[in-house]
Amino acid sequence: MATKTQIRREQLRERLVEAAEIRVARDGLNELRARDLAKDAGCALGAIYNVFEDLNAIVMAVNGRTFQRLEQAVSSAFDGNEAPVDRLIVMSTAYLHFADANTNLWRALFDLQMSEDGPVPDWYRDALNGLFAYIAEPVGQLFPEYDRAELSLMTRALFSSVHGIVTLGLENRISGVPPEQIERMISQVLLRIGNK
Repeated sequence: MATKTQIRREQLRERLVEAAEIRVARDGLNELRARDLAKDAGCALGAIYNVFEDLNAIVMAVNGRTFQRLEQAVSSAFDGNEAPVDRLIVMSTAYLHFADANTNLWRALFDLQMSEDGPVPDWYRDALNGLFAYIAEPVGQLFPEYDRAELSLMTRALFSSVHGIVTLGLENRISGVPPEQIERMISQVLLRIGNK
């Protein structure tokens, strides 16, 4: 049974993660400040560091929640009966819509600075690998001759391609594509892969 201190720490932890999620969603990762979080969570600045190692650890917790929502958006976009290329297109479109609707939280998934000397937590790798697993299944159907290493590489290459198109399109970069044509560009790339 948890002690009162443990319960209070867990409640503070949850308040800090919720406050950080709201601030990242509204203002972006670069605007996140510990002093603001302490105010939002109703605690002293030093209390943050009793439950989190640093600000990055809070962002990691926010990103864990974002990964869950992203996985839900992608996994609910298809029913499993689509042809492999169609499934990739549907999932990519869901990814685009999630990124567009949750731009700052989505960016935080990839913009968080990881420590050179500290390992990436297993749960964080598992969340990303869960997303890759959805991609790997149709890719494996398209390329049955691929061994495990080649399949992993192709899965990551497709993710990187779609992610790049989405990023450049949403940021309206000169090298990107007009936002209203992002879905079409993704479809064109994936349809070519299906025609190997």
